[in-house]
Amino acid sequence: MTILIYGATGFTGRLCAHEAVRRNAKVVLAGRSAEKIATIGQQTGLDTRVFDLSDPVAIDNALDDISTVLHIAGPFSATADPMVQSCLRTKTNYLDITGEIGVFEAHAKLDAAAKQQEIMIMSGVGFDVVPTDCLATYVKQQLPDATDLVIGVSGMSTMTRGTTKSGIEGIRFGTRIRRNGEIIQSPKSQVKILNFGQGVRPVVGMSWGDVSTAWYSTKIPNISVYFEASKQFEMIAKLGGFSRWILGTTLVQKLLKNKADKMPEGPTEKQMREVSMHLVAIVTNAAGKSFTATMKTPEAYSFTAKLALEVALRTDGGFAKQGFQTPAMVFGPDFVTEFAGVERVDVI
Repeated sequence: MTILIYGATGFTGRLCAHEAVRRNAKVVLAGRSAEKIATIGQQTGLDTRVFDLSDPVAIDNALDDISTVLHIAGPFSATADPMVQSCLRTKTNYLDITGEIGVFEAHAKLDAAAKQQEIMIMSGVGFDVVPTDCLATYVKQQLPDATDLVIGVSGMSTMTRGTTKSGIEGIRFGTRIRRNGEIIQSPKSQVKILNFGQGVRPVVGMSWGDVSTAWYSTKIPNISVYFEASKQFEMIAKLGGFSRWILGTTLVQKLLKNKADKMPEGPTEKQMREVSMHLVAIVTNAAGKSFTATMKTPEAYSFTAKLALEVALRTDGGFAKQGFQTPAMVFGPDFVTEFAGVERVDVI
């Protein structure tokens, strides 16, 4: 049984590769650049492969002896489909670290195909969405008849180029929420306050992956996700329809992504050591009764490497469940609390 990490030369991919070395895991590193893959292979001592996602035959050949793929190469709107289709053809479990709602929804539609091929498809095995998925499932257990779920995320100050590009692609969709079980674009800016366990903070609505995944994990019909307000997040949340259309055009998208390429590659080692993320999940039922829990976790990208590799190891070790799955559906709401630096607190 062998795990392949595709996209191992990117910021998060390298973190996953080094985590695999730390865990003494049997992993093959892969990507499209022979030079970059050779470098990370030399640094880690892990086997490497080179193939491009534009070549279906090359992907199939590369996965021939692989049991689980951990797909790290974004933006996933462009890269997920060729990889997941190859996984279906080669009967290989598929994992990725996307936070893109469209990818989650597309993969949910592959549930029957995955079951037929006896594989698992699980997207969002990083910070988005493992901690929030587990927290959402936990609070739903405390209030089984919940009809509304609000999730808050605090601490996302420095993003990788890949995350930024995914966010740029999502600008045209506006703030997406789930209402009565359906994903819609919010008709107005989502602005409110939330308490992450450290006092009240202003937050703005964001199109985070849980708008998709929390429905499958909890069946709560109304779901909204908020980020602690920053100038950047507030600006995006308050954009009008015409502005979103302009920013969604091919030319402007290209300009914005070129600008993202000039950003720092990701958070510094110091930030990854010292920054903590704070989450809150609030469920409410039709009678107005509510339950709230908060969670503290390590920094998002360093935590993603640990989460993703652990999910890959468990998947490859016999814990896979056929079909489209979310992290909490397979590993349970307490899965995330097994990691160092995670604290979950019920709010009384």
